[in-house]
Amino acid sequence: MATRLGLGLPQNKQYDLGRDVPDVARAAEATGYDSLWVYERALFPEPATQGLYGIEGLPWPEAYRGVADPLVTLTLAAAVTERARLGTSVLVAPLHVPFQLAKSLASLDAASGGRVVAGLGTGWSLDEYAAASVRPFEERGQVLDELIEVCRAVWGPDPVTYDGRLTKIASAVVGPKPARPIPILLPAMSNKARRRLVDHADGWMPVGMGAETLAAQWKELQELAAERGRTEPIQTVVRVNTRYSASGHSGADRAPFQGSVDQIVEDLVAHAEVGLDEILIELQGSVRDARELKEVAAEVYEKARAAGI
Repeated sequence: MATRLGLGLPQNKQYDLGRDVPDVARAAEATGYDSLWVYERALFPEPATQGLYGIEGLPWPEAYRGVADPLVTLTLAAAVTERARLGTSVLVAPLHVPFQLAKSLASLDAASGGRVVAGLGTGWSLDEYAAASVRPFEERGQVLDELIEVCRAVWGPDPVTYDGRLTKIASAVVGPKPARPIPILLPAMSNKARRRLVDHADGWMPVGMGAETLAAQWKELQELAAERGRTEPIQTVVRVNTRYSASGHSGADRAPFQGSVDQIVEDLVAHAEVGLDEILIELQGSVRDARELKEVAAEVYEKARAAGI
């Protein structure tokens, strides 16, 4: 079975949200992409009090100035597509009230005919937590645990009941229901997060930083699943953040997914050989506009399929 291919939608500041999201979504589905994806960045601190990913001194990309809301973006895409799955990679769970997020995802899934994939994470930005979180940064894992439980409850049969730290539902009818069970995927980078994934989630959403590293991580996760007695298959979507350059990158120090379309496809082939279900290709950060995003995405797709992915 061929690896499914997904494309990141245009959310960054250089795009026109109302015009470019529907345009790119339609074009990507027509090209053949299996899924469309969004990510979440709530704000851009200025001056930055914390480096990117919490790494001291690492600057935030300029593209993060004004990232569009992920669920609004997905809704725009859902309205103009029919087949492509609609995924989040990822929503920062503690920035959302669990009940409200569960209901929003259910509504989008019902409206789109069962196409939503919920990628959830805990985030890293202290500034985002200060502005929007429902609990302190130190409690982010507990919030994610409760959010997953609330989603399962809200998406399940009525009457819905739940008694948690953040959420209390005595007994209620909650609709609309999803068109089908919405899969929950987690990045799961730490040992504790991997256990959460194996025990409570449907799938894994790593970032592709090299095929060998990805293969080793996948093996470890499968071994953990076997140890903990999981029999249900783990769905997999690997996110690849590209740095596209029309002229390519000529040096031995080329990072994965950096360079021309041919170089990006070469890395896609290597990562596809690991055997995961799907690859999410993020191109929006290194192209000029929606027109170039569509053109490069179409070329990547065609060459990837020609290469056997």
